[in-house]
Amino acid sequence: MSVLLHISDPHFGTEQAPVVEALARFALQQRPDLTVLSGDITQRARPAQFQAARRFVDRLGTPVLAIAGNHDIPLLDLHARLLAPHARQRAAFGDELEPVFSSTDLLVVCVNTTRRWRHKNGAVSAHQIERAAQLLADALSTQLRLVVVHQPAEVERPQDVPDRLLGHEAALRRWAEAGADLVLGGHIHLPYVMAITRFARPLWVVQAGTAVSSRVRAGIPNSVNLVRCGTAVVDGRCVIEQWDYAAENHAFECTKVTHVEPARGR
Repeated sequence: MSVLLHISDPHFGTEQAPVVEALARFALQQRPDLTVLSGDITQRARPAQFQAARRFVDRLGTPVLAIAGNHDIPLLDLHARLLAPHARQRAAFGDELEPVFSSTDLLVVCVNTTRRWRHKNGAVSAHQIERAAQLLADALSTQLRLVVVHQPAEVERPQDVPDRLLGHEAALRRWAEAGADLVLGGHIHLPYVMAITRFARPLWVVQAGTAVSSRVRAGIPNSVNLVRCGTAVVDGRCVIEQWDYAAENHAFECTKVTHVEPARGR
């Protein structure tokens, strides 16, 4: 069995030290095979914030795939935003802005949805959609196939529609056709798992809340996801666990478990 830790929107620069420590302990206890960081790594894309994020992920003891969110592009430094919007992220997390991970159980394809001319909204281009689709189509039959974006590919609430990824419909349709199982995201600090059944093949949008930031939504604690997959999972299903920070116990606790069954062979 493989375990993936899905972290989003830590917004380093607004991190809460007790939550950071609890998440580090949680990762060491769960021992995931891979950590995916789906954007808004920092609050204001400052070098010190990226360095703090890098120090944190180095404590987790796993390979890390990190993509940018809208907060990871300099907001006020227009020169940097226009000419080298991802230079600070690259200095901390490497040059690859759309990393890929492949193992016996997992294929994870990251897509950079940030745009230097957009302050908040994200977008996916036809080229990016097709690149991810080709990688998904070449996956092994044993692999759970995931795409990682920052802005949500689908939303549950009408008030979140303006934050939905631009180009989401074409992306979901093509990725479903190519065999995607899960599309991971963040941005709106709202955790949920949403089945998408309007295409020939089902897939699921998996959203994470903010991992360690003080910028939580009202009534929604800091949270992360664990994704479990592989031969040890019953009937080839994928298990998605939501883990919320419980301040009274200074620990992350499992609050929701969702079982999904990838449509193999379709």
